[in-house]
Amino acid sequence: MKSAKLLSLLVAVPLVLMAGCGSKDTGTAKNSENAGNVPASKVVKIGITQIVEHPSLNATREGFIAALKDAGYEDKKNVQIDYQNAQGDSTNNLTIAQKFAADKKDLVLAIATPSAQAVAQNVKDTPVVFAAITDPVGAKLVKSLDKPGANITGAADTHPEAAAKLTDFIASEFPKVKTVGIIANEGEPNAAVMLKNAETLLAKHNIKVVKAAVANSSEVKQAAESLVGRVDAFYITLDNTVVSAVESIIKVANDKKIPFFSSDRDTVEKGAVATYGFKYYDHGYQAGKMAVEILKNGAKPADMKVSFPDKLDLIINQDAAKAQGVEITDSMKSKMQDKNNLLTGTTTKK
Repeated sequence: MKSAKLLSLLVAVPLVLMAGCGSKDTGTAKNSENAGNVPASKVVKIGITQIVEHPSLNATREGFIAALKDAGYEDKKNVQIDYQNAQGDSTNNLTIAQKFAADKKDLVLAIATPSAQAVAQNVKDTPVVFAAITDPVGAKLVKSLDKPGANITGAADTHPEAAAKLTDFIASEFPKVKTVGIIANEGEPNAAVMLKNAETLLAKHNIKVVKAAVANSSEVKQAAESLVGRVDAFYITLDNTVVSAVESIIKVANDKKIPFFSSDRDTVEKGAVATYGFKYYDHGYQAGKMAVEILKNGAKPADMKVSFPDKLDLIINQDAAKAQGVEITDSMKSKMQDKNNLLTGTTTKK
């Protein structure tokens, strides 16, 4: 009997050793040719907080996740992504930030200024990357764009020339536009900064601004209607409160034949006439690459420069133009670098 037990033990030991050796083959992720050696045994915990649902912010999140995947970090495999949306509520926004701080995430992505500010105030020991931020310094997220100085850095979504180019376009191609209505939530820091900038730029062309203030997305439709008969065109900035309810502005613009200009490509795809912009998916991808540098290569947010969009072009929605009584001229088309930015087949409501 003892001999049989000993024999069984001798047979079992090599099998255990072989099994142990075999397990080493699964020690790195192979999800992409750029994956590198990402430990499969280490599940990276990433928190994503987003202030509200709207196309630009959603595209930012999708681009971020795509950059992670391309670097070998794939959700539900070696990454656990905890996505939380505050739905525009400041209490929810704060609660999400506090939850991420308590959960000890490996990295947090904060999309939009209110989300980033809440995270910056509560998450102190975890690397933080932000995206869709207009003025990181003004929002007190970083000490400077070149040297953020703490545990937070990211991608700003304001191309230095975007607003100037759009206001120049309005002035040159729409000479009858003398008054522009801007719907804005000035309680949102980035919206207040962009509103002031737009007023300054339009004033250079002797175009007057009429403001319609909102505090939440449910007031956007009424604000747009209040401008009818008082303005020659609508204009909105990267204002999260307003963009989340942009369909209301599109409907009023179409019904009343008022040209509608926006500060982001996604809103043009939905039904604004034109903007100078970029794809928010690319913007999110840019932020995702920064996260990869932190997770994979040990980069410190304090030393990582804030990035900016590197692509900018005129984007025109032909369907929206027709619905709002705008003729697209050869002069307008000549200002486009990429003719694919002359959009058709969008979801414009008439």
